[in-house]
Amino acid sequence: MDAAAMIELTYDPLDPERVTNLVRRDSNGAVVTFLGTTRDTFEGKRVVRLDYEAYEEMAVKKMAEVRAELQSEFDIEDIAISHRIGTVDIGEISLVIAVASPHRQEAFSACHKAVDRIKQIVPIWKKEVYEDGSRWVACEDHEFHPEGEAAASIHSH
Repeated sequence: MDAAAMIELTYDPLDPERVTNLVRRDSNGAVVTFLGTTRDTFEGKRVVRLDYEAYEEMAVKKMAEVRAELQSEFDIEDIAISHRIGTVDIGEISLVIAVASPHRQEAFSACHKAVDRIKQIVPIWKKEVYEDGSRWVACEDHEFHPEGEAAASIHSH
């Protein structure tokens, strides 16, 4: 499958089954799919929706970079990443990552690392819209800080 077909940034609703089917092969005994979904509360506040914005050209390049890193590290080919931008309502999917490999450990590990790396390096930002206001966050793992301070604020979950 063409590598470009395995990376998607779109305003359209995501189809996890379609993304998962991109990585299914008879040689793979494990398929792991992660769905990032909009939850209805954050730190006690009622969330109304999320609004995602991206530096689109760079986001696609960085998602491809994450995919290549994982392919190399885990020695697996079949990784698909699809991220939605624009408005994502409660219960809707903003991120689908599908990873397939001959064995389950590599699939689980690569999928988990994919989520972390996407949040670390892909230029996608979300605005959490609450009943009583909103705030912009940079995909949870880093906030906006003056130049030079961002690296110190990055943390893992």
